[in-house]
Amino acid sequence: MKKNTSVGLDIGTTKIVAMVGTMNDFNKVEVLGIGKSQSLGVHRGVVNNITQTIQSIQQAVEEAKSVSGVEIDEVVVGIAGQHIRSLQHSDYITRNNPEEVIDENDIERLIQQVYKLVMLPGEEIIHVLPQEYKVDGQAEIKEPIGMYGGRLEANFHVVVGQVSSIRNIGRCIKSSGLKMGNITLEPLASSDAVLSNEEKEAGVALIDIGGGTSDLAIFKDGIIRHTAVIPFGGNVITEDIKEGCSIIEKQAELLKVKFGSAWPGENRDTEIVSIPGLRGRDPKEISLKTLSKIINARVVEIIEQVFLEIKNYGHSEQKNKLIAGIVLTGGGSQLNHLKQLAEYITGMDTRIGYPSEHLAGDSSKNTSPMFSTAVGLLMNALNNSNFTQGDKEVNGTENLNHSENIENNDIKINLDKTNPNKSIFDKWVDKFKEFLDNA
Repeated sequence: MKKNTSVGLDIGTTKIVAMVGTMNDFNKVEVLGIGKSQSLGVHRGVVNNITQTIQSIQQAVEEAKSVSGVEIDEVVVGIAGQHIRSLQHSDYITRNNPEEVIDENDIERLIQQVYKLVMLPGEEIIHVLPQEYKVDGQAEIKEPIGMYGGRLEANFHVVVGQVSSIRNIGRCIKSSGLKMGNITLEPLASSDAVLSNEEKEAGVALIDIGGGTSDLAIFKDGIIRHTAVIPFGGNVITEDIKEGCSIIEKQAELLKVKFGSAWPGENRDTEIVSIPGLRGRDPKEISLKTLSKIINARVVEIIEQVFLEIKNYGHSEQKNKLIAGIVLTGGGSQLNHLKQLAEYITGMDTRIGYPSEHLAGDSSKNTSPMFSTAVGLLMNALNNSNFTQGDKEVNGTENLNHSENIENNDIKINLDKTNPNKSIFDKWVDKFKEFLDNA
């Protein structure tokens, strides 16, 4: 791969997108090429056919190579799906010497303690996100490092996933002839692409409506507070149209995209679209009002389920109020009048999220909400690449301090000690990649 270029790989239920890009002089993402293929082996975000998924990944990567002229050997991949769930957890440690200031080792010890929580069979903790700390009972501390105290407590947002689902994604990447540079939760990637820091600070709910699932990520005070996966997406709407209008799936998808509306009152009874009949049969006439009623029924169900998750987070409480409202993104967010329906059901300000803020001017054609996750993954890849490059430039060589055996995979964990800015999730990713290599 050319210097300073990275690749984000979005493995979705309906499509797989490989996005190649670089960071320009103005710190904006310049998209060099996009490869897109139909996702045949993924159902509701979970791989259910390894062979078909590998073929779809290879097809998307080859197209991205052809368009960009960049050789692709490493990708940052997103993880999502109905197997992802989250929970809130509080934990504490007692420090041996309260006269010494709290440092990163104390934070690490507390977080590692959370990783030892017993999960359901087949599940593994993916992500441990500290939210607020307490030191000797003093609450609402965002950064305890440097403080004195004997008891360190924290509230955590813990994200959990199925081990088998995660391993299957890793195997597909490896079998496609690619290396996995990083793993990122897709709702977090989408949030990086479409949300501003001000929105995250004020409180915002990001709803990423994909083909198989709808992902929710709630931010408040600049911290992720709640995540959830609703097992319904655009494919369910297409299926309803197919059954309700007695047509084939391809026609149902075209109807949804071209004439679909989430608001039934927009269409008159006289508005009719004609669908070609199958193999010499007469054309089928479908009322657009009937079509929008079918779509409306399913979309209302999706939004109500998402809104229930928002209420479970505690949106009705003043301290948890989401001032910035809702941001809709993903391919499903392009449905006509979805914004108005979301505002009607939830009573919250709503906008459609486009990944345009971080893209260079020449890349404006890639600002469709369906590319939000891919743009976020590409940003993650570029940021990690730039950070690593910065380390090399400071030392004149790779930062390999305190590592004894550079041939061993343990170097990644040793590097953690010399890189205090590396997140706990990045450390988990390193261990997971080592696990895949040894499997």
